[in-house]
Amino acid sequence: MSNGRYRNFEPRTLKFLQELSANNNREWFKANKTRYEEDVLDVALRFIHSMQDPLAKFAPHFTAVATRIGGSLMRVYRDTRFSKNKLPYKTNIGIQFRHERARDVHSPGYYVHIDPDEVFIGVGMWRPDSDSLRGIRERIAARPGEWKHAIELPAFRRQFSLGGESLQRPPRGFDKEHPLIDDIKRKSFIAVRTLAVADCLKPQFQRSIETSFKHATAYMKFLCKAVGVEF
Repeated sequence: MSNGRYRNFEPRTLKFLQELSANNNREWFKANKTRYEEDVLDVALRFIHSMQDPLAKFAPHFTAVATRIGGSLMRVYRDTRFSKNKLPYKTNIGIQFRHERARDVHSPGYYVHIDPDEVFIGVGMWRPDSDSLRGIRERIAARPGEWKHAIELPAFRRQFSLGGESLQRPPRGFDKEHPLIDDIKRKSFIAVRTLAVADCLKPQFQRSIETSFKHATAYMKFLCKAVGVEF
């Protein structure tokens, strides 16, 4: 790797997020802004930077952008306009390595979630737009063998579980007797691997994430083909 060494997160990162959860207000955050920048922001950006070279090798159309604004790191500020939860800050680190043609978080991507109580990674598409959703469903219906191959590869199944919400009834235009109708009914096409919180503090954390993402290659290729972008 040309960017030096593998990266992990720090105990001080989790400590800050824990304290933010207990003091989720603008006054406390303003008083601790320097800590946020050093203990969370800088640590997360170093991790993102460490993923640039590996991602370029196994998923060259996905990006690891280590910038404070507009890159792979999701904003700490919550959008409270349409939410009953008016707390101003997110108490987790969210990182998404998006497709180079992505418009938003609903596009194909690789995801890393860090908080003091939960660490997990995800691959796929969360609540894709209606055109993309139909494209995925149609490809599953038309190419069931390709879909089953992608989700049943032993290395993928050992680490990932398919998740997300599903429709109660088959979507319009699809055969309710299709053998993969349960997958066709999905509203999100995400696969998640749950880790121990302590794993993010280990030196091999970034290498472990890289390996897991590689094991999801067939799954990500299927979704990219379904929505018409290069893998």
